[in-house]
Amino acid sequence: MEVAAHLRYARLSPQKTRLVANLIRGLTVEKAMKNLDMSVKKNAKVLRKVLGSAIANAEHNAGLDIDMLKVSAILVNQGPTLKRMHARAKGRSNRILKPTCHITVKVSDDNGEKN
Repeated sequence: MEVAAHLRYARLSPQKTRLVANLIRGLTVEKAMKNLDMSVKKNAKVLRKVLGSAIANAEHNAGLDIDMLKVSAILVNQGPTLKRMHARAKGRSNRILKPTCHITVKVSDDNGEKN
């Protein structure tokens, strides 16, 4: 059975978040949590929280065994970009783009069943 957790509108760059997500895709949840704990990137801390939420959903909502779970899929999609203005000389301005992303983490047990 597959269980998911979502985080929407995270103030992270999707490109940088995908780099961290690729490190844990397909691993068991225990190894994935260790990898995220050892990473120094800001995105790893956020992904760890979402992975923890997916594990909690699997345990409480679906009644799955935590020891049998693995990370089956991680999706990092681009969210809306916040556009801000930075004042420059002679009354001009520069645009500052602040990207956001949507993160979905799916965990499943080793049986491969989908309900």
